[in-house]
Amino acid sequence: MKFKQTDGQNQRIERITTSHLVVGIDIAKETHVAQATNFRGIVLSNRHLTFSNTIEGFEKLIRWIDGLKQKHRLQGLIIGMEPTGHYGSNLANWLADKGIYVVMVNPATTKRNKENRDNSPSKNDPKDALVIADVVSRGFYYEYSRQAAVFQRLRTMMSDREYWVTNSVRLQNRIIRWIDIRFPEYFSVFKDWTCKRSLATLKEFPFPQDIESLSVSEVITAWRAHMQRAGGSTGMQKAAQLISLAKRSVGDKTASNEANQDLHRLLQEFERIVEILDEIEQDIQKLLCEIPMADQLRSIKGLGSICTAAILSGAGDLRQYAHGRQLLRKAGLNLAESTSGKRKGQIVLSKRGDATLRKYLYLATIQLVGNNPVFRQLHENNVQIKHMKKQQSVFKLLGKLARIIISIVQKGETFSPEIAAPTLTQAA
Repeated sequence: MKFKQTDGQNQRIERITTSHLVVGIDIAKETHVAQATNFRGIVLSNRHLTFSNTIEGFEKLIRWIDGLKQKHRLQGLIIGMEPTGHYGSNLANWLADKGIYVVMVNPATTKRNKENRDNSPSKNDPKDALVIADVVSRGFYYEYSRQAAVFQRLRTMMSDREYWVTNSVRLQNRIIRWIDIRFPEYFSVFKDWTCKRSLATLKEFPFPQDIESLSVSEVITAWRAHMQRAGGSTGMQKAAQLISLAKRSVGDKTASNEANQDLHRLLQEFERIVEILDEIEQDIQKLLCEIPMADQLRSIKGLGSICTAAILSGAGDLRQYAHGRQLLRKAGLNLAESTSGKRKGQIVLSKRGDATLRKYLYLATIQLVGNNPVFRQLHENNVQIKHMKKQQSVFKLLGKLARIIISIVQKGETFSPEIAAPTLTQAA
């Protein structure tokens, strides 16, 4: 028997027969727990198996499985586990390399089925392993498959970038807090504090008292140590505004030496992270050149390299998807509804999928609405003609983007406005 997941990925699903041994493994950092059942979910092992996350532990698992298969005269084998972060990846890869059929079970499924065995909400590792095996025996699983090396490399790079972007955001918030305390009027001169002139100012004149007694020419001279075009009408205007605001600033002047050292360290770290992110993005650009379908995605005007890389790293090889709905489900962007009798529940996003992929598909749609004429027209048509709310229109276009992406990849084409929105292009 098997469970055909609606709009699931286009993957091979092996049929469980009476000759199959079903093994469920509860994954942990150091020690895993396994339980075994037959195709009906009946426990076949006298006791659960505990084994370490080492090659010795993996071989112990195989010996245990071989013993059960021989004892119960079973030929087939299917091993199920939950995708619990990175802890189970080494085991899953090792088993897959040996040709063993490995499947994944959604943690939400095991959570909802844990009371089926004993009508108890109790939770422990042996029980979790048994629940996983039971869920697999009933066919609620999807196949584990490793992506091609180039997609694994891309996923590693994007994970690395996400880490440094998170650090950058925290650091920027810390610097903004520092400016709010010491020179709150600063942002009326520099809307973007990360521009070259602003960074030069923070390095040379972090406090209002550092600049209030200077002339415009002295400020510009100090800026020239950090930027080439420090003067001009813009430079003179900015310098004059800073001096004027510094003279009547209400910023805190206490502990200025300690605060200055704090800002100096923050700015150094910020510039270091900017360099790291530039290096990562250059590497991502080079890697995208090795993926033909990346050029197809980037043919969509407004879809940048980072969004393209994020989509490919989260979804993998897009040729494995038959329809855009499958990509939406992978990202947890499929719709979920709760209705019963006369009660009609609210339709919401399921959010059961890759959160990073979901984020970047949304950001990509926002970028396209702003920069792509076709998506901008579609958005305006949704809002003005169909009277949709702006956010509702964005999510509708997100679904269209998913369908376009899968379509152009499957057909080996580039983006065409006439195909994407034939009605709008004909009207134009």
